[in-house]
Amino acid sequence: MTKRTKRMLIMLGAVALLIALLALGFFLHIRQLMASSPKPAPQTVSATIIRKVDWQPHLSSVGTLVAVRGVDVTSEIAGLVRTINFKSGQEVRAGQVLLQLNADADLAQLRALEAAAELAASVLARDRQQFAVQAISQAQIDNDAADLKSKQALAAQQAALVAKKTIRAPFAGKLGITTVNPGQYLNPGDKIVTLQTIDPIYVDFYIPQKQLGGLQVGQVLNLTSDAHANTAFAGKVSAISSKVDPATRNVQVEATVANPQRQLLPGMFANVHVEVGGKQPYLTLPQTAITYNPYGSTVFVVHPAPPPKAGAPPPKAGELVVQQVFVTTGETRGDQVAVLTGLTEGQQVVTSGQIKLKNGSPVVISNVVEPRNNPQPTPQEH
Repeated sequence: MTKRTKRMLIMLGAVALLIALLALGFFLHIRQLMASSPKPAPQTVSATIIRKVDWQPHLSSVGTLVAVRGVDVTSEIAGLVRTINFKSGQEVRAGQVLLQLNADADLAQLRALEAAAELAASVLARDRQQFAVQAISQAQIDNDAADLKSKQALAAQQAALVAKKTIRAPFAGKLGITTVNPGQYLNPGDKIVTLQTIDPIYVDFYIPQKQLGGLQVGQVLNLTSDAHANTAFAGKVSAISSKVDPATRNVQVEATVANPQRQLLPGMFANVHVEVGGKQPYLTLPQTAITYNPYGSTVFVVHPAPPPKAGAPPPKAGELVVQQVFVTTGETRGDQVAVLTGLTEGQQVVTSGQIKLKNGSPVVISNVVEPRNNPQPTPQEH
């Protein structure tokens, strides 16, 4: 190796050593700057301690209220309205007269037929006396008896026609609003008034087929309606359909609900909650504590700040940080949600303010304003 080559190698080594020393100095300077830079300010959040509570499993659905019995009262025959014996919205008894059609001509025809039947009965009685002394034949007696039955049948037919001119309530219930007036002509099938039996009342709702195993006749349910938001109505499952709808894979369920105050009306929709099985202990959190993401549901768990790395300033006494944890959620109940996996009882979980957090963020807990955590919330008046 020549002296010139040796000098070049020595010079290149010196340059490389200088660059390495400069890089090391720059790295140490940056590290010192990072260590001495101020930490981010703690974020103010609300938090709660997760606890186990008894949770009553239930099925929820939206149903439609249906009258136990309901019908549009109509006239079977045509006629002119003579009298109306009810008021709109009135409670009526079974068989109570609601409306009377004009039946004068029909009554007159009935009297004529009844008189003809009476005459036929008299003729039959007289001919039987004559037959007893062999004055007439048996054939005459038979003709007289047939004539009597024919005239009695005609009279009965006319009496049934007259009875149809009196419209009666087919069952007890509450009437709707009528638009029929005296003097109005009714055709067969014209609606007179709606009649509904609404105490008790049915509620029809659907549940998925996978929940059918937890449902049986006689189970207790609670029903609420926005018409009476602060009132819960108790009922029982009275029937379960014998088939599953192949289009939706849902099964129809019918429940009977007491309605003594007539607060529930047919056609209303209602929120139905059916209790299923016994109570089970679940870890619960306010629903605001859960952050739902496409990759999974997460919460932020509060921990004491970990020991600092070498060269870093020590944490302040009582300093708290957060860690993001994946969880599996279950059923919801009011403002609460059941947590199935990911947490243990006693952990402190952030309930609001998560949007400004990430792993390791320092936090300050302030529960001056807490999110709602009510299993049975009610509407708030503003």
